[in-house]
Amino acid sequence: MKLIRIPALLLAGAMFVASCEQDPKSDAAKTGEAEKVDTKKAEDATELKLDTKASEVTWVGTKPVGKHNGSFALTEGKISVKDGQITAGSFVIDIKSLKVTDKDGDDATKQKLAGHLLSKDFFEAEKFATGKFEIVSVTPFKKEEGKDEKKDEKKDAEYTLADPTHTIKGNLELKGVTKSVEFPAKVTISGDKAEAEAKFNINRKDWNMSYGAEESLGDKFIRPTVHIGLKLVANK
Repeated sequence: MKLIRIPALLLAGAMFVASCEQDPKSDAAKTGEAEKVDTKKAEDATELKLDTKASEVTWVGTKPVGKHNGSFALTEGKISVKDGQITAGSFVIDIKSLKVTDKDGDDATKQKLAGHLLSKDFFEAEKFATGKFEIVSVTPFKKEEGKDEKKDEKKDAEYTLADPTHTIKGNLELKGVTKSVEFPAKVTISGDKAEAEAKFNINRKDWNMSYGAEESLGDKFIRPTVHIGLKLVANK
């Protein structure tokens, strides 16, 4: 009986591929130039104040040898509601509140990473202490025609919103750069309370954060794709 021997190099390569951390498979936000916000949409609407303790922005960044999780706090915000629909809204992101929330690793390592992310290589928090998101439109969700269902099945359940109800488009400002982003969301309005949840990917290079984004860096390569988790809760 002949034994089939797998070359050591091939086996090592297979093990490396298996161990590589992949970026979260999620809905990619459509990104474009900043759009004009129609301030009239907030007129004659009920303004709800953002509950900053119940609201947050989370993020996931990856590289070939691992991934990091974190969050930002929101300092203020508002959502306008009329006839059971969100018509306008905005919130402010406290960039300096950035936290690394990895399950593994000691506090010193997490603080070192947080410090690097707040440096000029990434958010440059000393100069750009806040970010902002302003709603352009909220429309009923419609699945794209001709979308590959099999491809959708490959998305990570943890990082993909199930049964979105709306599509939110807004202007996201980070590091002094403002881009429009459009993504699926789940919106719930009940009485004087509005909630919105979203999970999507963006490319950090669109906001002038290109550090480590060259694949030629090997293990030091940091993927430009960043996963964003958004949770908003607003009350009267």
